[in-house]
Amino acid sequence: MIESAPWRRPRVVLWTTAGLVAIAFLIGLEITARRYGGVAGPLTTQVGEVIFAPKPGPLYGGLALMMVVLTWRQRFIAAGVAVGVDVVFVLARWALGVHVPEGHLFGNGALWAMLGCAVLAITRRTGRERALLLKGVGLGLLLVTGRKIGDSWLLITSKTRPTVLDPYVATADHALGNPSWLAGRLLDATGSIGSNVLGLIYAQLAVAAIVVALYQLRNVAAERRFPRHHLVRTFLVIGLLGPAIYMIFPVVGPIFAYGPGASGTGGVEWSVANLWPHTPTPITMPHPVPYDGITPRNCMPSLHTAWATAIFIHSRKGPRLLRYAGTFWLIATLSATLGFGYHYGVDLVAGVVFALTVEMALRTFDRGWDRSGLRLVAYGTAVFAALLVSYRWLPVEMATHPWVFGPLVLLAMGSVIHGYLRTTRRWAVPDAAPALLPQPQPEPA
Repeated sequence: MIESAPWRRPRVVLWTTAGLVAIAFLIGLEITARRYGGVAGPLTTQVGEVIFAPKPGPLYGGLALMMVVLTWRQRFIAAGVAVGVDVVFVLARWALGVHVPEGHLFGNGALWAMLGCAVLAITRRTGRERALLLKGVGLGLLLVTGRKIGDSWLLITSKTRPTVLDPYVATADHALGNPSWLAGRLLDATGSIGSNVLGLIYAQLAVAAIVVALYQLRNVAAERRFPRHHLVRTFLVIGLLGPAIYMIFPVVGPIFAYGPGASGTGGVEWSVANLWPHTPTPITMPHPVPYDGITPRNCMPSLHTAWATAIFIHSRKGPRLLRYAGTFWLIATLSATLGFGYHYGVDLVAGVVFALTVEMALRTFDRGWDRSGLRLVAYGTAVFAALLVSYRWLPVEMATHPWVFGPLVLLAMGSVIHGYLRTTRRWAVPDAAPALLPQPQPEPA
């Protein structure tokens, strides 16, 4: 039997194709960001952070994820290299009088450590050890690059979508009782304490994701392999697919469309009316409205809700403290998205359906395209599409018949949740062992 060449094996072909598609996508995004926004795209920004002052959080988060493939001794060495390089860069900038943006004092060291591990894998490792170390480096760099891709996407949405569909979504939100308006008033009643706590939780969603991911990947160094499925995959796919919906359904959110806006973006001059959070929007025939070229159209679906849902799902198999933290983070994130006026209630419903559909698609892929999983992915996609179509083409009907459409929207979301739980629980139960037939026994003499 003639064995196929390594480069022709299906898995190698799959990963090679995926890599080429990713490179082409990044190049296209780089060109688009420069054309529409006149700013550097994700590739140029990532390369520039080898020398120029970066934001440290994503880079050190990526380094922490990469370290799951290292032994404890190697982790201390990598961390020491990262800190040492950062000390050199900080001292050099101080000596040369180089001004850096606030919050960008260090971070180059983490990138240098990851790149150094990549060079080490190529030059000093072979076989499975090389593949494992390169996977770890890729995981860390994907976290960093994913954020830059998201920033470029948001810029593109603001430049290419001059009008927004907030009046449609705000009208449809009457079916759920205008939860953003209610949450905004409740948050105002809590004063600065509630705002500061929810603001911190909303801004540090990635930290919660890294904590859950590190727990899931805690045994990689010992087992020398990654688990079949983990949170980072879901997080990255949500971040990659979600902005495409922004282009189809551009929405800026109630605080921008119906409120005072936020510092540096939007404002009363671009609002349809200054109503949020004290006066619900009137029920009228909606129409697209123009908005500025700065504010991202990143409201539909709520990716913060989708990511928090993914964190909640992946924390379920952890210890009790992690499960409690996942539940708390989901509730707090939902409260923040509504209370700060960043999203409408119907955005959150779409975000939950979106997250569960992506999660089920990844799990189905891992199981060899299981038929029950494919059915649920198709159903979740159909429900998500039906929600968007309803928000766009039936908002007045939803607003004038809230006791019909409100339960229908929640029932649609609940059916996807029920289908996900039923399918994953069935997968978790091992196949029943076949009943053993009794063996004939010799008769006593």
